[in-house]
Formats: sequence, C-alpha cells, structure tokens
Amino acid sequence: MDINKELDARGLTCPLPILKAKKALSDMHSGEVLKVSATDPGSVRDFQAFARQTGNDLVDQQTKRNGDQEEYTHFLRRR
Repeated sequence: MDINKELDARGLTCPLPILKAKKALSDMHSGEVLKVSATDPGSVRDFQAFARQTGNDLVDQQTKRNGDQEEYTHFLRRR
C-alpha cells in the first residue's frame, strides 16, 4: 500500500488524533492514503466511527507493542 502522508498522533488523546487526521485529509487528493500513528486505545473505535461518518475508507488498523505501551496505526483512504 502506498502511503501519501503520515501523521504522528502519539501521546495525544481524543479528540486530537481525529481532528488532526481530519485536517490532514482535507489537504489530500481523493484516493490518497493517510497513515496515523496513535497511542490512545480509544483511537481504534474513534477512527472506525470517523470513517463511517465521513465516507473515508478505513483500509486497515494495526496494533503493536512498543516497549510497555501499545501503538495503534490507522490507514485511511481519502474519499
């Protein structure tokens, strides 16, 4: 998958990862992919709801352990 833009939202809590993703997507072209890295566990369901509400495609979500903390990666395709 080609990533067109990356957003580091690690350390931010709801609603900041969503707000920053919304702003990043507004500067992108249709079909481009945004990768968002986050540490907020709520971001998993937040990005699912965001995709449903905005019509953007949530291509994938991944969870990995980074030391003693989990990191969540979300891939959104601009509508």
